[in-house]
Amino acid sequence: MVFVATLVRSTFGFGEALIAVPLLAFLIPLQVAAPLAVLVSITIAAVVVAQDWRQIHLSSAGGLLVATLFGLPLGLFLLTRVPEVLIKAGLGGFILLFSVFSLVGSVRLQLQDDAKFWLLGCGFCAGVLGGAYGMNGPPLVVYGSLQGWTAQRFRATLQAYFLPASLLGMCGYLRIGLWTPVVTRDYLLCLPVLIPAVLLGRTINQRLSAEIFRRFVYFGLAVIGVALVVQSFVHLH
Repeated sequence: MVFVATLVRSTFGFGEALIAVPLLAFLIPLQVAAPLAVLVSITIAAVVVAQDWRQIHLSSAGGLLVATLFGLPLGLFLLTRVPEVLIKAGLGGFILLFSVFSLVGSVRLQLQDDAKFWLLGCGFCAGVLGGAYGMNGPPLVVYGSLQGWTAQRFRATLQAYFLPASLLGMCGYLRIGLWTPVVTRDYLLCLPVLIPAVLLGRTINQRLSAEIFRRFVYFGLAVIGVALVVQSFVHLH
């Protein structure tokens, strides 16, 4: 499962958490699965950045990260004050509508310039969702898709964001005592499959045409949207 999750992340730049954490939680405690997934994320991002740093859109990665820092406090506030069901249902519904419209709509949405409003807005929303539910990926994917980046730039720029963001997250786990020797042991056991999966994902990514990659991205967003809506209904019942 770690191999498959890593392959998805290395190929498309996102999506491994949707696979790794729920499946790992069936085998190991969530308190181990969550920090383990972050360590895997750090490894993937570091390898991708080292491989394809020339493809990174630095201003976008930096702007998204800075905006995320401002969104984190609001996310932490929502975590304690707003029912999780409402946030997940609303987020899932928006992502699902956006992805379906992008897949079947006759008008293709695409930003024509640097679009600071979208950059800061998506980064801020990523911080809010990351602080509230550890789910900062969807707004970043929306921004990248609207930019119309190539598959290579999309993948590399998102990893340039995820690397420092995941490092900060791991510092948080260390601070609250969740980075344990068990987490480190399980991570070391995963390493032999991580690197081959990252390399294979890069090969697939470089062979994807712009149109096929775009469709895969929106399909991935649709899956995330459906998963969030389903989770919210499950919690209601």
